[in-house]
Amino acid sequence: MRLDKRTLVTAFAAVAIVAGAAWAWRHFAANGALPEGLIQANGRIEGDHTTVASKLPGRIAEMTVREGDSVQAGQLLARLEDTQLAARKQQADAAVATLQAQLDAARAQLAIARREVPLAEASAGAVLAKARAAEAQAAKDARRFDELAERGTVETRRAEQMRLAHTAAAADLRQAEQSLSSAHLGSDKVKARENDIAALEAGLRQARGAATEVAGLIDDLNLRAPTGGVVLNRLRENGEMVAAGTPVFDLVDLDKLYLKVYVPEKQIGQLRLGLPAQVYTDAFPGQAFTARTRYIASRAEFTPKEVQTPDERVKLTYAVKLYFDSNPEHRLSPGVPADAVIRWKDEVPWQAPRW
Repeated sequence: MRLDKRTLVTAFAAVAIVAGAAWAWRHFAANGALPEGLIQANGRIEGDHTTVASKLPGRIAEMTVREGDSVQAGQLLARLEDTQLAARKQQADAAVATLQAQLDAARAQLAIARREVPLAEASAGAVLAKARAAEAQAAKDARRFDELAERGTVETRRAEQMRLAHTAAAADLRQAEQSLSSAHLGSDKVKARENDIAALEAGLRQARGAATEVAGLIDDLNLRAPTGGVVLNRLRENGEMVAAGTPVFDLVDLDKLYLKVYVPEKQIGQLRLGLPAQVYTDAFPGQAFTARTRYIASRAEFTPKEVQTPDERVKLTYAVKLYFDSNPEHRLSPGVPADAVIRWKDEVPWQAPRW
């Protein structure tokens, strides 16, 4: 059977195309490349760390959690000794109690004075009015008896008695006036007591402020979790002395993890914030964890030693953070290496990374 020249050319062309496609596929797979629209990268899972430190110096009296324990916001993690501050708190509370008792007594006395002063002023006023009337009558009688004595109608001794009666009535009048003046001083005493109460109230507020301050210092001896998460590191142990600001725990929120990867310089222009990604770990083969591109470094850096790239000649890369949409059952944890595929073309189907 003879084949014409055109048939042979067509056959050879078909074979060449198939061979070229096969070579391209092998080369593509061997180089670990993904189709255009997908970028693969690897790195380690990280999280936003929270350092729990002591605000005050002291000795650790109790540690309530260890590495790997899950904690809730506000949960007690450790407690420092509070012997000295407890003594200060007792003194502050005693000062508050003393001033409160003095203030209560002063208020009671003020209430009594406010009732007594008007009564005393009214009584003194009545006595003064009566003394004035008596003095006026005595003066009138003394003048009348003096006139009668001059005319000889009454004895001189009788006129002298009336003058003495007037002198006594005048003395009673002066005493009544003094009594009323003293009663009016009661108002000044009330104002003085009010000033004393104001001073006691100010002292009580100051004492309460001091007690509150000491109570706050005692509360600062209790180290609490500022946010929920997992204890990644316990940096101190029971009985150790710590200075103010000394880190005691390192927490990480397992619900806010991210994979930090490094993208070659020639591919960074294809990335933008918000791009979807899928992350794979050796611990869960075949399972992809969804993530989003939330951070792209503005400056390139040398490729870290533990990071691999499809092209080993790549020297400069950009750090990119892929934040996980969720962490089901907290299966992901910081420090675990992982591979990621970032999709920058929506029409390209997802593929697993190839290294």
